[in-house]
Amino acid sequence: MYNPHGVYSLAQLSSAKARSLSAENVNGEKGKAAMDVEGVSACCAHELGQGWKISPYIIIEPGETRSIADIAGPGMIKHIWMVDNAEVNRALIFRTYWDNSEIPSIETPLCDFFASADYQEYRQLTSMMICVNPKRAFNCYWEMPFYTHCKMTIENTFYKPVILYYQIDYILDELPAGLGYFHAQFRRKNPLPYKEVYTLLDTVKGKGHYVGTYMFWGVNNSGWWGEGEIKFYIDGDTEFPTICGTGTEDYFCGSYNFDVGGKYQEYCTPYAGLSKVLRPDGLYRSQTRFNMYRWHIVDPVYFDEDLKVTIQALGWRTSDAESLPRRRYLPLQDDISSVVFFYLDRICGEMPTLPEKNELEII
Repeated sequence: MYNPHGVYSLAQLSSAKARSLSAENVNGEKGKAAMDVEGVSACCAHELGQGWKISPYIIIEPGETRSIADIAGPGMIKHIWMVDNAEVNRALIFRTYWDNSEIPSIETPLCDFFASADYQEYRQLTSMMICVNPKRAFNCYWEMPFYTHCKMTIENTFYKPVILYYQIDYILDELPAGLGYFHAQFRRKNPLPYKEVYTLLDTVKGKGHYVGTYMFWGVNNSGWWGEGEIKFYIDGDTEFPTICGTGTEDYFCGSYNFDVGGKYQEYCTPYAGLSKVLRPDGLYRSQTRFNMYRWHIVDPVYFDEDLKVTIQALGWRTSDAESLPRRRYLPLQDDISSVVFFYLDRICGEMPTLPEKNELEII
């Protein structure tokens, strides 16, 4: 039986069966990994033969959607590792379907799922749930239970074939009733219309808990951009939310503009971080881009009926009029994208429409 206490009960013996999917064992079958005699690296192993790294990766052709997981449950995804050689960001789309649903519970560009929208320029990301390691290896530790079936696919929207290395580690075991289905939803506004708040999550119906936010924020103005408040509208809230933050950098567990010595300071912690700043001029000029994550592992946002989450894009403007304050807020029109992570007591019946290829592009 699945033990929900995880690392705190590592010594507890279990009936779970460990399994893994990869190009060397595409079905995760017991005792059937590394059996290929023909594969992409067969020529490299021609002197060694079977069992010597014949199929370390797969090739996904342009326009192809490839299944990388087709698992009969009950079970739980425990770890995902992936590496690709795509030449542009957001070329691959990651989708996951639980219990034979035709609607994906995860639908997001692969790099955004791993909190790294612009991963062509490497930065280390070290956190509890996501790690991006040299050179650009994606790792995910979100627990993803399923009762009858799990299907994962990768779509290649690039005009060239893409190489994908992957390993999906999971367990097969009886699961207790009442585990939530894991969801990840992607959104982007480019640019955000003037005076419009950015919606991270439209109203989701059901009982569940919100466990994480990833944002890739491209600033289109000079100066500070993160005065906006994040708001959680819980269980019927309408005009006003139940939870309201004090500022964007505060929500990501930073403070005072992320500024140390007149420059943005990157940081990675187990639960929150500013893992990357792309600095065209090194300071506060426009087109600076920010890679931020916040995992609600010890502080999930629980809801019984519904949840909506928004965040403001807010900077500062100045006024020369003596009758007005010297500092006034400036609603920003930035390029903002996000992935939100949550568990729900059902498979969410609606997903936001994924932008088409050109609308995903990071210029």
